[in-house]
Amino acid sequence: MSGHSKWATTKHQKAVKDQRRAKSFAKLIKNIEVAAKIGGADLSGNPTLVDAVQKAKKTSVPNENIDRAIKRGSGQLGEAVDYQTIMYEGYAAGGVALLIECLTDNRNRAAADVRTIMTRNGGTMGDPGSVAYNFSRKGVISVEKSDGVDEDAVLAAVLEAGAEEVNDRGPGFEIITEPHDLVAARSALQEAGIDYESADVEFVPGVSVEVDLETARKVFKLIDALEDNDDVQNVYGNFDVPAEVQAALDDEE
Repeated sequence: MSGHSKWATTKHQKAVKDQRRAKSFAKLIKNIEVAAKIGGADLSGNPTLVDAVQKAKKTSVPNENIDRAIKRGSGQLGEAVDYQTIMYEGYAAGGVALLIECLTDNRNRAAADVRTIMTRNGGTMGDPGSVAYNFSRKGVISVEKSDGVDEDAVLAAVLEAGAEEVNDRGPGFEIITEPHDLVAARSALQEAGIDYESADVEFVPGVSVEVDLETARKVFKLIDALEDNDDVQNVYGNFDVPAEVQAALDDEE
């Protein structure tokens, strides 16, 4: 279990509830709108939009919603899309550092909501720079294990495309690249006939904190509450969950 991975991809493979599914749809749509606004509606010339669309499709967002988001983001519907990306820093139980990435049209609302959620769920806000120094922007590609897709196959596909490391994460592999090598590594996987679950630029911690079962419960409770907020797009942490703790968490589901 990788602490820097997005909460939606790390929590115990639980069944997706209707409410959380709706929130996930909304956040995926927002990503598409922003990608289309920045890079245009042409998928062939906008790799960020390609990844946003693929992630939405993998989460079963209807095609008509995706098409409408592209048109809205690129201005074809005459609607203004004006989201700001804001990063907040803080701490969860056990000294776990959190980077909270918001995509919002109301900075004051987002700040107030994040602070309230942190306070109510055992977290504390940090000063700018107190947490961010331990995180670096990296390309992160997730590949699910399957017949014919083992570590050797993944390594062979991406090493010449700029991959820095390939980590075994249990049910799948995690490929780390520099941000500018993400598209090349993703394309190399496709050329090798290897499907990938996600490909994003994320914040990866330099130093991680191993957590016990009780701390993991508290950290996850806080991140879960943050992820439930509409303005919060991603939460990154420097926690590391040992296999036995992960197994205990899975048994609690």
